[in-house]
Amino acid sequence: MSSVLTEGQHLLGAFAVVLDLVGTFVFALSGAAAGVKNRFDLFGLMVLAFATGNAGGITRDLLIGAVPPAALTNLQYLWISIFAALAVFFWYRKIDVQGKLVLCLDAAGLALFAVTGTEKALAAGLNPVMAALLGMLTGIGGGMIRDVLVNQTPAVLQSDLYAVAALAAGATVVVGHLLHLPSFVGMLVGLALCLGVRLMAILRGWHLPIARPSQ
Repeated sequence: MSSVLTEGQHLLGAFAVVLDLVGTFVFALSGAAAGVKNRFDLFGLMVLAFATGNAGGITRDLLIGAVPPAALTNLQYLWISIFAALAVFFWYRKIDVQGKLVLCLDAAGLALFAVTGTEKALAAGLNPVMAALLGMLTGIGGGMIRDVLVNQTPAVLQSDLYAVAALAAGATVVVGHLLHLPSFVGMLVGLALCLGVRLMAILRGWHLPIARPSQ
């Protein structure tokens, strides 16, 4: 019985790592695309890609005491970020860096990091509420760093559904955990929910109410 549980934990851990690496890649792509849009050179693209792809995960690992962070000990995170930067650098003419590409890639990275951040927080023993909040923080971290480095107002501070989508993903993972569902089920549902909400916000202009100053 214990061997079955151990094997299941290993499979779950591997699944979470795969999602983490995919999230790093798509966030790094969004960072590099934003760099091209703002006329960064090749080294600047690599720096921005790495920062965007790994800021959320590094923050998560530091807060739960998983030090040194995986992004600083596993070279896969570095190579994935560099590959994303090179891909955008050489093929940017075929990429719509001026349109919604950055937003769509950002939505994918947001969803992936929100669910893996929440799952890792639960595995570290955080209570469900704080695990969902840490998942949200993991999701929004990379996008915030990218926007600051290209001198833009971070999307999380604007009216479109950004942090809300990440929090919904984290809450979904937590609910699945409390209902004792297989962890990958909660992660996949949370991933789909976050991605769907964020894409609808991008395509349909969904946003939270905005305070209007008096005239």
